Amino acid sequence: MTKIDKVLYTARTHTIGGRDGSARSDDSQLDVKLSPPGSAHAGTNPEQLFAAGWSACFIGAMGLAAGKRKIKLPADLSVDAEVDLGTTEGAYFLQARLTISMPGIESDLARTLIEEAHQTCPYSKATRGNINVELKLA
Repeated sequence: MTKIDKVLYTARTHTIGGRDGSARSDDSQLDVKLSPPGSAHAGTNPEQLFAAGWSACFIGAMGLAAGKRKIKLPADLSVDAEVDLGTTEGAYFLQARLTISMPGIESDLARTLIEEAHQTCPYSKATRGNINVELKLA
């Protein structure tokens, strides 16, 4: 386990009611109603929040990889994240797919940037070896 030497940011939230509740950040920038995945209830779910956070972080990691090579990433770069909640033998698990679109970037270079980002992104590090992750170039 890696110990952090310098904390850059701490996210703080208060959640009540679990998947049928709400979550709010200490600065009130996040204030969401929660609902179970696939339900007709209003609100988002933890899997959607995880997918949004991971895809945003992954784009940042690709920016770092591109910056090292003095490459400008396309303005329409995007990551479509899919996070599945499922069961195996009655236990709950996650799995994920990230589909990355980098219009105008040659496919070999795009794959290199994706792989480097996957090594750098904290979300990728947190999931590595814990859940099945598929990376695809669109």
